[in-house]
Amino acid sequence: MSSVDSTEYESSSLQGSYAWTETLKGVYYGPGSLKTALPKLLDVLGGAKALIVTGRSLYEKTDVVKKVEAILKERKAYGGTFHEIGQHAPVAGIRKGLKAFEDAGADIIVSVGGGSPIDAAKAIIYFHQQKSGGDFLKQIAVPTTLSAAEYTVGAGYISEEGKKVAVSNPQLAPAGIILDAELTLATPERLWLSTGMRAVDHAVENLYRPLVPPPVKHLCYAALADLFKYLPESKANPQAIDVRQKLQIASWMSLWPLRLEKYSALGLSHALGHKLGATYSIPHGITSCLTLAPTVALKAQIASQEDKEWLSGTLFHLREQSTGSLDGDVLKLSGLIDGLVKNLGLQSNLEEYKVPRADVPTIAELAVGNMDDPTYPQVVKLLEGLYPN
Repeated sequence: MSSVDSTEYESSSLQGSYAWTETLKGVYYGPGSLKTALPKLLDVLGGAKALIVTGRSLYEKTDVVKKVEAILKERKAYGGTFHEIGQHAPVAGIRKGLKAFEDAGADIIVSVGGGSPIDAAKAIIYFHQQKSGGDFLKQIAVPTTLSAAEYTVGAGYISEEGKKVAVSNPQLAPAGIILDAELTLATPERLWLSTGMRAVDHAVENLYRPLVPPPVKHLCYAALADLFKYLPESKANPQAIDVRQKLQIASWMSLWPLRLEKYSALGLSHALGHKLGATYSIPHGITSCLTLAPTVALKAQIASQEDKEWLSGTLFHLREQSTGSLDGDVLKLSGLIDGLVKNLGLQSNLEEYKVPRADVPTIAELAVGNMDDPTYPQVVKLLEGLYPN
């Protein structure tokens, strides 16, 4: 009988661990679920007075926030609404939100909207804990996009210097999540569909992200199958609530909650998105539209055998024929992602967002860590390919 050295598997997905996020008490989903789920979560979490954290457009241009306010008022748990959270969550708005929370005498946050208000709520909770030295506050997240910020333990925001920074702690993950597709009907089409591509980005990059256990990777396969099917259907029929609900569940599967000790980018596409988004005011959904397909194409050259196998496996779940080679399959997946972006009307380039070509080396260096990284020249070439010929 031969013996196998266990160190052989240490860099493989065949060895690892899995745990649920420490804080999450429940995910409620379904059209109209807000009305029953929000009171249940307040009871479970012991929230007596809630501050709503949201963005200005959602607050002023839709009735979504008013629906949340009405439920809180009915329970006499309404502590006010703070709606000064901007794109990428500038820290000035976070500090104002913390003051609003303290002035209201609130003990829980209900975030409503996309990734910016959900991340801003996490940052408010982080700053509050740092200031008070007590326990972390709880957050109930009510997402209206597909960005999936509600499943992570970290919060990205823009510092006073205009840089994208992050805080992370296992206690920052929302304690309750409500996926009510009816609340997404007012989300602008471009935001809805581009955050759907952000979910595609999550699912793909989780296939080669370190420490992601195989069962979660198989959830990512299921997420990709649904995202590729239902995003075009949602574009064709924006009022189809059942399709929107399926997309919210696919977004959940794309970034299934994990108990990770540190918040980090999933992979190169996300790392590039973080450097492009805040600095040049590009929405994160759009950065995924720009960077994911070329990142996957690059993986055909630089990824490990195992990572290529996981990426190749996506074709089966998308009901696509294999090319007969791993590299060919990875390149085919890149082409399918590019085709989905174009089908959704989300194609763009860095020139449209006024990203100077002269900044490309710096962006690449920040994304990979340093210019000595062996992939640095290839990432520079990737970024140069995001300009029109």
